[in-house]
Amino acid sequence: MPDARIDELLETVGLSDAARLKLSELSLGMAQRAGMAQALLGDPPVLILDEPAHGLDPHAIRWLRGFLRDQCAQGRAVLVSSHLLAEMEQLADQAVVLSRGRVTACVPMPEALKRAAAQRVVIIEAPRLHVLQPLVAEHGGRLEHTGGHSATVTGLDRIQIGTLALKAGVPLYGLHEEKPSLEDFYLGVAEEEFKIS
Repeated sequence: MPDARIDELLETVGLSDAARLKLSELSLGMAQRAGMAQALLGDPPVLILDEPAHGLDPHAIRWLRGFLRDQCAQGRAVLVSSHLLAEMEQLADQAVVLSRGRVTACVPMPEALKRAAAQRVVIIEAPRLHVLQPLVAEHGGRLEHTGGHSATVTGLDRIQIGTLALKAGVPLYGLHEEKPSLEDFYLGVAEEEFKIS
């Protein structure tokens, strides 16, 4: 490769000031950037990265997000393998789950989060849970008492539960719903895979 290409890539990954350093002298984050520059040397149509956020500080992770989005905007396909699901949720357009060497799920990120939302649990506190239980069941959900005035509801979101409680005249003391996440989607797929095998 001509020196000009190397200089261009060092600039692309933000390492122009470190051009004269040996790889062994780079921090972990800088070494990750150098690896990305090496991967781009031949101008590949597909960029495959394994745990690219490993060892990066928050500033470098933000840089990485922008860098990978720029690569996609240039028409390059970017495949990222990572166990940092919260980070992938912010970055990826598609969620692909691999198990035992095969693809067990491949869906757009909004679909993955929608499927995760269907598995979410809403924690409620209310008197007269016995009144809410059949109403929740009628609307496709499941209410399970967890003691006292507390219960968990699956299959419905907090808005649906709040509306049902209002119509039934049951006051809600508490209503808490976790935001659906890529981790929820992954665990749901993994659980299904476990049942099959």
